[in-house]
Amino acid sequence: MKHPSNAGIRRATEADVPALVGLVHGLAEYEKSSDQCTLTTEQLHTALFGPSPALFAHVAEDGSEIVGCAIWFLNFSTWNGVFGIYLEDLYVTPWARGRGYGRAMLAALAEEAVNRGYSRVDWSVLTWNTPSIEFYESIGAVSQDAWVGYRLTGEALRELARQAP
Repeated sequence: MKHPSNAGIRRATEADVPALVGLVHGLAEYEKSSDQCTLTTEQLHTALFGPSPALFAHVAEDGSEIVGCAIWFLNFSTWNGVFGIYLEDLYVTPWARGRGYGRAMLAALAEEAVNRGYSRVDWSVLTWNTPSIEFYESIGAVSQDAWVGYRLTGEALRELARQAP
């Protein structure tokens, strides 16, 4: 695995927000869902750096160019009684793949979890994304096949909200 000498992983700054938005849109394109990605610079800036940030990010740099991102938030295990990290997006631009950026960003999140006493790092991957699945398994990640993800959105979300007591 190559690690360019001018590469680095660091926490995102406010100046990185436009690049992060571009990477998220790149991920949506890769996942064949560009039409569903409506993220704006303003939205991401508020989520990361507003008065009550609930979202965090790391970036991978090659020289002065941001080539990847890990965007995450905290979850909580009621069974263990401690927080964990939920990795919402991990993305490396196509030309920079295979150079260790994804692994380095996951290592930074693992370090963050260990240093803060968090119990885990979780994420989801599309079933067709074989290269990512193979990569995740190569670093020791374990598929959570016993669990099925669900999502409530759009009209179904609004309808259920109208039924609230």
